[in-house]
Amino acid sequence: MSAASLIHTIQRYRTLQTDRIKALPIVILMPHSACNCRCVMCDIWKGNHNLKQLKASDIEGLMGTLRRLGTQQVLMSGGEALLNPNFFQLCAILKREDIRITLLSTGMSLARHADNLILWVDDIIVSLDGDEALHDSIRNIRGAYRRLSEGVQLIHHRKPDFRITCRTVIHRLNFRSWPAIIRSAAALGLQQISFLPADVTSEAFNRAEPWDQPRQHEILPSREELPELQVMIQTVIKEFKPLFDNGFIAESPAKLSKIGEYYSAAYGLNPYPYKKCNAPWVSTVVEADGTVRPCFFLPSLGNIHEKPLEEILNSPEAIAFRKGLDMDKNDACVRCVCYLNLQPRNNLND
Repeated sequence: MSAASLIHTIQRYRTLQTDRIKALPIVILMPHSACNCRCVMCDIWKGNHNLKQLKASDIEGLMGTLRRLGTQQVLMSGGEALLNPNFFQLCAILKREDIRITLLSTGMSLARHADNLILWVDDIIVSLDGDEALHDSIRNIRGAYRRLSEGVQLIHHRKPDFRITCRTVIHRLNFRSWPAIIRSAAALGLQQISFLPADVTSEAFNRAEPWDQPRQHEILPSREELPELQVMIQTVIKEFKPLFDNGFIAESPAKLSKIGEYYSAAYGLNPYPYKKCNAPWVSTVVEADGTVRPCFFLPSLGNIHEKPLEEILNSPEAIAFRKGLDMDKNDACVRCVCYLNLQPRNNLND
């Protein structure tokens, strides 16, 4: 371990001990508030008329904090980050500090930006909802799958070892197609696929307020469908065992089974699966309007247009929030579908 890595590790231990951010290995930026899909399980696209985006000056203003706190990776999320006309300028600013950039994308614009993506982005995670017909249906965009496929193929034609993986939200509309989704990921030439349940209870993803029960049940598997979901999970575990073994499926069989437990918990049949998460201590989210959050699902800590990021993260209120956060009791944490547990010795640059 280099001296710089050792210092960074020590600072991350101090962060966990004191609740004051001394190191910030991961930052999630949302360069643009809009999206080019209209997914049934997400409301981000409903705010497309009220556009917000991060500017180069915003990223420049973050760089002092990212440098001092040793940020190693930035995830460009959204909305669709590539809708920001200055996206690659933002990447160039981050690359001055040799920060790894991961793009989370719908995949709709990959072909148009293939050359710049290879130049400025280290890896891409695309969303995949099913085979071609189902993916287009859930995305509510005709040709979405075709455009995703064309983008992946073009990037891999230009740079065969460029890492593109996918993430699939499993829910009522696609769980029966789980095997077809895995086969589609392989056919697209993606290097890995991961799965998570749908969030239907939080105010994330541009929800002015949490969904009501009828809206939730458009996405939640019904109580009567839960046995079928459990059978499908076991089918996937058995049929695709080699893909678990070689890492093409990111989750272990045990973790995949937690998707069934999660949906059963929505009906009070069991507790929500236990999650070990330290996201508020190792990462932060900066939204397109400058809002800073500990993660996608927790309340705002401030805004970078009003105070510097480091001052926001280490304000008395933010420190008190982390100190008092009981993830076993906080409703957003208990119901969370996407969590992070990054240990101090896990150096993203190693």
